[in-house]
Amino acid sequence: MAMDQARSTISKIFNGEPRSYTRFNLTQNMEGDNSQVEMKLSSDMDEEAEGNGVGEHMNHHPRQSYVSKPSQRSPRNICFMGIAILLLFIIGYLVGYLAHRKADKTYPSCAEALATDDDEVMAPIETVPSLDWSDITTLLKSKLTTDSIDKSLSDFSSDSHQAGSPGDEALANKLMGRFKDYGMNPWTDEHFVRVQDRPTSGTNKVTFQNKTYAESGFLAYSATGSVQGAALYAYYGQVDDLRRLQDLNINLTGRVLLVRAGKISPAEKVANAASVNAVAVLIYPDPADYSFERDTDLFGHVHLGCGDPYTPAFPSFNHTQFPPAKSSGLPAIPAQTIRASTAAAIMRGLGGRDPPRGWGDGGLRDVAYKLGSGSDLIAVEVNNVLTEKKIHNVFGVIKGFIDADRYVVIGAQRDAWGPGYARSTVGTSLLVELARTFSEMIRNNGFKPRRSIVFASWSAGEYGAVGATEWLEGYLSSLNMKAFSYISLDGVVRGSSFKASASPLLYDLIQDTLKEVSSPTDANKSLYTEVGSNWETSVMEPMRMSDPAYPFQAFSGIPSVSFRFTLDKEYPFFGTVLDTKRNLDSKIFNLRALTKTAGEIAGQMALRLVHDHLLRLNVQKYTNIIRSKVAQINKEIISLQSSGRVPKTLKMQWLMSALGSYSRASRNLNTNIQNSDLEDYEQCRIINNRIMGVERDLLSPYVSPRENPFRHILLGTGSHTLEALRAHLAAMRDGSASGNIDLLRNQFALATWTIQSCANALAGSVWEMDNEI
Repeated sequence: MAMDQARSTISKIFNGEPRSYTRFNLTQNMEGDNSQVEMKLSSDMDEEAEGNGVGEHMNHHPRQSYVSKPSQRSPRNICFMGIAILLLFIIGYLVGYLAHRKADKTYPSCAEALATDDDEVMAPIETVPSLDWSDITTLLKSKLTTDSIDKSLSDFSSDSHQAGSPGDEALANKLMGRFKDYGMNPWTDEHFVRVQDRPTSGTNKVTFQNKTYAESGFLAYSATGSVQGAALYAYYGQVDDLRRLQDLNINLTGRVLLVRAGKISPAEKVANAASVNAVAVLIYPDPADYSFERDTDLFGHVHLGCGDPYTPAFPSFNHTQFPPAKSSGLPAIPAQTIRASTAAAIMRGLGGRDPPRGWGDGGLRDVAYKLGSGSDLIAVEVNNVLTEKKIHNVFGVIKGFIDADRYVVIGAQRDAWGPGYARSTVGTSLLVELARTFSEMIRNNGFKPRRSIVFASWSAGEYGAVGATEWLEGYLSSLNMKAFSYISLDGVVRGSSFKASASPLLYDLIQDTLKEVSSPTDANKSLYTEVGSNWETSVMEPMRMSDPAYPFQAFSGIPSVSFRFTLDKEYPFFGTVLDTKRNLDSKIFNLRALTKTAGEIAGQMALRLVHDHLLRLNVQKYTNIIRSKVAQINKEIISLQSSGRVPKTLKMQWLMSALGSYSRASRNLNTNIQNSDLEDYEQCRIINNRIMGVERDLLSPYVSPRENPFRHILLGTGSHTLEALRAHLAAMRDGSASGNIDLLRNQFALATWTIQSCANALAGSVWEMDNEI
């Protein structure tokens, strides 16, 4: 009887009143704002979307609400009601307790729940405890010792390790062993590349005045065959040098240009010569620039680009179906290096007029420098052979503790034409030493980097960053989204004066590093004090196509830096078999200290990039660079419009507006950074993603990577760049180009929208973008 009454009372409780529930909908703001909580109250009589579980999409219809009549509230009924509620409470508590214990055993932790697939690895939101920055730099300096560097220099020295050779493979295996010892899970990247080597039998030849000179040096990727033409001395073969010859009314068509090595790369010299219709180029080391024996051979390449030129813009993996393609940077004319002794013999026989002032100050023995006459015929025969080589890049990784899927890459070339001590041995040794140092800091000293560090050893660097570029081409879609910086260790010690080339985003990081690293000659002074407060002018140099970091910067859109301790002149032993430790020691007196300092510079930059909550990349640096380019273009437009050569309808308004959009977006991001909560993991990740996208978004999406691989509109090459637009206008002003208004409008439009698109992405969410254009 009592149970019947209790059952009746409970029924009245749950059936006698209109039922309701509360729905909470948590929507997280992806820009890092506080989560919004939405609360909805609705009748339990409203069913969930015809059973599909999505209540927001259901059709609501008015329904009749059924309410039972209230029963008589007798003391007895009230008593039974209290007992029933108490029983329900006890039962509910027990069920909840058991369910909670089961959940603790069944479900993953918060950290595990945050983990996603490999494409977007999420980390625990809680801050990973780490060392202070001062502790980290102290550890780096104490563990990166000159004795350990000396040991690695000895271990990785090799007299013969040309790309794809047994010596190159032996070094690769040794690196794999070191990375494995450090617990870095090493792996390799195999490529089958086509390169040009010297003739399999005989040599390339140069014939002048019935005398033939056999040359053992060679330039990879030269056009092959035999040509003949009148010799013409063209100084260093730079654009200004050739223009100066043209100003002297000298016809360069059909000439064989004899040029000095240096100033610009062999590839640029040959491209310049081809542009004026020369038929061949001979490059020699003038003793005024190169202090070695007159019979020393020179080696190099003349591909105006990076990577395997027979697989442009796609990787040379073994399973790739190679189309019949080749790089637009391959030369159409033969090119050959000649010894200084050969150059002297040829120059002694040249006639013609005297060269321009300064061109005759060379060091060829018993030579009166002349430009050459039309009767000074010279024949060039190039018989290089195209071969396929298997090369290996070697990698190791130190994984980050929070953003493991974001990484800085530290790389060094492993191969060389000869011993390659300054070219590759020093960089490879520092790569190994930094890997050892960082691993020890994590294993023994409690260092926990937020992001990952990838260590890379490249092969076929002497052929034009082939190994590195093929890796970039193979994994471009992933790398330009997740690799936020590249640090090159190639040729870092070849003198005592510090120089660097880098993305403007990295300038602040370089400056801070110079302030913290001691001078190799005076431990009480910083490098920043040594180079002076006007450090950008005295230290920073443009990043050229021959720079090993250039494909990362201009092809992949990854902020990159290369640095070096160098001589006032170019290091004379690159591209020869004389690049030895003995010759490097002869040029600098404190090799051990300089090598350690170079390691500290690279180490501190890498550690800062993986330690801080927010990436140390200043997006506002590009504002002034874009503004300077736009001002130059505007000056040319005004000049051309005043002379009537460009119509008034061609306006600067939209390009200037795009500049303004980028300027505002970069300022707003810096404001967000200053106001950000560094303990808010999601907010930091969103800000870092926006920072990482800037360099990538400055790659023009309107040109083909196959035809124009270096798509960066500020640091790349091609008609899509702002510099090409300015040069087009300047050529029109000088009368050397016709006014192609359609081409100009196209250049303006593509440049404008590349900058505007970059600004839009930097602004963040679509509702924050400036779309006034």
